[in-house]
Parts: sequence; structure tokens; C-alpha cells
Amino acid sequence: MSDEVAEPAARLTTYEARLKAYEGRAAAVAGVGKDPVNEPMIRHWCEAMGDTNAAYMGPDAVAPPTMLQAWTMGGLSGHEGRADAYDELLGLLDEAGCTSVVATDCEQEYLRPLRPGDVITYDAVIESVSERKTTKLGTGHFVTTRMDVRANGEPAGTHRFRILKYAPARTKSKAARPRPVVNRDNAGFWEGVGRHELLIQRCGGCGTLRFPWLPGCGACGSPQWDTVEASGDGTVFSHVVMHHPPFPAFDPPYAVGLIELAEGVRIVSNVIGVPYDKVRIGMPVRLRFERYDEELVLPVFRAGAEGGR
Repeated sequence: MSDEVAEPAARLTTYEARLKAYEGRAAAVAGVGKDPVNEPMIRHWCEAMGDTNAAYMGPDAVAPPTMLQAWTMGGLSGHEGRADAYDELLGLLDEAGCTSVVATDCEQEYLRPLRPGDVITYDAVIESVSERKTTKLGTGHFVTTRMDVRANGEPAGTHRFRILKYAPARTKSKAARPRPVVNRDNAGFWEGVGRHELLIQRCGGCGTLRFPWLPGCGACGSPQWDTVEASGDGTVFSHVVMHHPPFPAFDPPYAVGLIELAEGVRIVSNVIGVPYDKVRIGMPVRLRFERYDEELVLPVFRAGAEGGR
């Protein structure tokens, strides 16, 4: 092997060896669940999942096994027991260009039922860091952590969580913007957009305006309706800034707003005309129609008084 080939191979081996050195190191030590296992969280979970199993109700209720991770989550304020090694590992991957992350899968093992009143504690370890892998998203490394969960000091279960830290794949050309789903209930709306008209449904029974389009009125149940054209004036009722994941057809970061139209209904669309970090709740916006290719026109909202069709 020539020196020109051996040197890069040695550097790669050294880099991967640094990653592998984190295997077995603690990701969290002596973590404590912020709340004991409790009936309200069990009820909310079951309602969200549509799970009506009688085992999760009543005086002898147990928690659904799949809630194992829920009792360990730190919420927006995070955890105090998180170890430095995990952040160091992610930082090392960031330095290598693997700045994007996506969760890939999890595995759980259940050792005993969890019951209301159980106090949850846990430890977590970096179980494995894969060799460099190339996926459709990009090239990077799979990182697996294993969390050992205890209830009142007794082993209760194991939760393995795997992410891919990767450098996004470069695309030669920008992908086409995704097409809206057009069906018999909303075809009239998209026909209006094609004519540069934003149409709002109006109930033929009680006159209530509604958006998005529906086959019947949510206020009185009438299936009769006609349309009115929106004036185009609106304000930002709420908004988010999209950073990840980076879809090929979009250029993050960008602002997506929930726009309250002058007619009183709300629509989700892009906010343009100002930097994404300058969008504010209450900001006036004006409808305009943006052409993305020969076939696709979408309604968007420009900040300020200027609009246009």
C-alpha cells in the first residue's frame, strides 16, 4: 500500500477509534423521573392511543408497557443527570460534518408492570457507535444508547434508542416541491388557487365560514355550501421556524405561519418577504400566489402591505 493511500486510511481509523472509545461510557447517571407513575398520564396516553384495555383503568391499574420511556423524559427543562460523554460524542460528530440527526428506531424490554405511585430511576449508557454508513439521507454513524429503568429500585425495563448522526447528502438539482393531495372534497379549492382565488366554504344552512374545506358544516351539520373569495388580508396568529429535517425541495430555515384571514378562518402557509426570524405574532400579511413550477401554484403570505397575485 502506498503512503498516499495509507495516510488517509490511518486518519479514518483514528477518527473511528475516537468514536468507539465512547462505547460503554455513561450517558445519564442516577436519573430520576420527574413524576411518579400516575393515573392522569396513563389516561392521557390511552386516550391519545385509543387504547381501551381494562388493565389500564381502575384501582388495580397498571401503566401501558410502551409508556416506559415516558416516565424518564425530562420535558423542555431537560434532565440534571445527563453525563458529559454523550454531548462530547455528538460534538465530535458535528466537527466531522455530521450535523444532522434523525431518530431511527427503539427497542424495549419489560421486566415488571409499572403501577401508579412507582418512583422511576434510571441509568443510561452509550451502547454502540457504528462504523461509517451511507444512507439516502447522507453519510454518518448510528449511535445507540441503552437506558436501564428501575421502579422503586427494582429493574423494570430496558429502553434502547438509536439515532443517525449524518452529513446530508448533496443533491445535484433541487427536487420538485411536493404536490398537495387533491380529492373530491377539496378539488374546488385547488381549482380556485389555479385561478389565483382563495376560496372559503360558506355553509348553506347557517352561513358559517369554514376552512379547510369539509363535506359538511361543523356548526349545524348541513351538507349544503357555496364559497366566498378571501380578501387576502390577514395576520400571523402563530408560527414556527422549520430547521430540520432538511427536505430537498425546501431551503431551511423558513417560517410557516398559521394565518388568520380577515374573514375569521385560519390557513397554514409560508410567510415570505421578511427574514424567518423577524416573523411575529400579530404581523399583518397579504395573500399572494407563488408559482413553483409549470404545474404548481400555492397561496403564500407576504409580510407588510405589499401582496399581489
